[in-house]
Amino acid sequence: MNALVGAKVAITSSRPQTTRRAIRGIVHRPDAQLIIIDTPGLHRPRTLLGEHLDSLVRSTLAEVDVIGFCVPASERIGPGDQYLAGELAGQPATPVIAVVTKTDQASRQQVAAQLAAVGQLGGWTDVVPVSAVSGFQLDVLADVLVGHLPQGRPLYPADGRQTDEPEQRLVAELIREAILEGVRDELPHSIAVVVEEMSPREGREDLMDVHALMYVERPSQKAIVIGAKGARLREVGSRARHQIEALLGTRVYLDLRIKVAKDWQRDPKQLRRLGFYD
Repeated sequence: MNALVGAKVAITSSRPQTTRRAIRGIVHRPDAQLIIIDTPGLHRPRTLLGEHLDSLVRSTLAEVDVIGFCVPASERIGPGDQYLAGELAGQPATPVIAVVTKTDQASRQQVAAQLAAVGQLGGWTDVVPVSAVSGFQLDVLADVLVGHLPQGRPLYPADGRQTDEPEQRLVAELIREAILEGVRDELPHSIAVVVEEMSPREGREDLMDVHALMYVERPSQKAIVIGAKGARLREVGSRARHQIEALLGTRVYLDLRIKVAKDWQRDPKQLRRLGFYD
C-alpha cells in the first residue's frame, strides 16, 4: 500500500499481526481515485483484541469493491495462506486478486513456481506479481484494481491527501514500529502506543513537542523495552523521532514513557481507553 500511495501511511514489520486498524491510503489518478484499505490479517483470535480485529477485517471485506490477497514470492505457501484462501472464497460477490509480493527477493524460477502454487489455491480474478521495493508492476496492479471499481464520484477531494489517518495516530504507529524492530518474540502483541499530546512548542514554530505513552502487559515486558540502563528505549526514541520528523516536516522533541496495563488485550475498558473502540 505504501508503494502504491507513494508515502508511508502504514507501518511495516516482520512480525505477524502488526496492523491493528483499517488504514486507508488514497491514490489520486487522472482517471480514478483508488482507496486502498490495509487491514489486520485474518486469524483465529485468542484475545478480545484479536476478536475485535477479526471482526474489523470481515466487515471491511464485505464493504470493498475488490480484495487483494498478498503472498510473498520468497516464502512457501503454508497453512496460514490456505486458511486465508478458504476464508476469501466465502466472498463470492467480490473479485479477489492474488498479489505475489517481494519478487525482488526471489529468482525468476521461484516467482514462476509461486505463481503456479498461488493459482492452485483458489479461483482468483487476477494474479499479479509485484515488488514494492523495485516498483515492478505496481502500475499494472493499480490498473487491475482500478478496473474493478464502479463508476462514481471521488470519495476524497483532489488535494493530494494520501490518507485520512489523524497525524497523532500516525505518530503513535511510527513509535510502535520503532519498538517492534528490536524486541523479543513475546512482546509485539503486548505493545500499544497512545500520543497524549502533540503541539508546536510555544515561541518555536520549528519544533514540535510529542508526548507519548507506551503500554505493555507485564513488568517484565517493561524492562525489555527499557533495556539495560535505558539503552533500548533511547534507540526506540531516536529511531521514532527521525521517522516522525520526516512525517511532520519539522524538528521533534519526543517524550516517551512506559506503563504496565495488565492484560489490556483482554480488557474491554482498556481497549476502549487505548482507542480500539470508537
